Amino acid sequence: MHKFIILLILVTLFSCNKKKKQAKLDDDIITKYISDNQLNATKTESGLYYIINTQGVGENPKSNSTVRVAYRGYFNNNNPFDDSDTTGISFSLTSVIEGWQEGIPYFKPGGRGMLLIPSALGYGKTARQGIPANSVLIFDIHLIEVE
Repeated sequence: MHKFIILLILVTLFSCNKKKKQAKLDDDIITKYISDNQLNATKTESGLYYIINTQGVGENPKSNSTVRVAYRGYFNNNNPFDDSDTTGISFSLTSVIEGWQEGIPYFKPGGRGMLLIPSALGYGKTARQGIPANSVLIFDIHLIEVE
């Protein structure tokens, strides 16, 4: 029983250390991208960075709002992986990655800007549809409306 507890503690410590290393790597990637592109971004406690170029008008969406967003998603090397058309797509903020759940509510309808999302707030260690595991994700965002 004691060996199991010690093993559990070691696995937990290793896992936490690995997450911290990935968070540091992601933050280094994001801050380099910000510096290289001379951006002025705000960092949140979770590690998300956001830029508001146009604030928009009206009320910010809530964490459970349905919104319509036009976007372009790309990696820090500027290679795109996804985008919408200019009319955007509608979705509930409860159904998207954590980076969007946290970041979209910073914008008001009509607002435009950027989200720089560390891997833990994206798809994490799971690869998904052309997005490698542990990828930093960057999105140009236009919050069209809160429905």
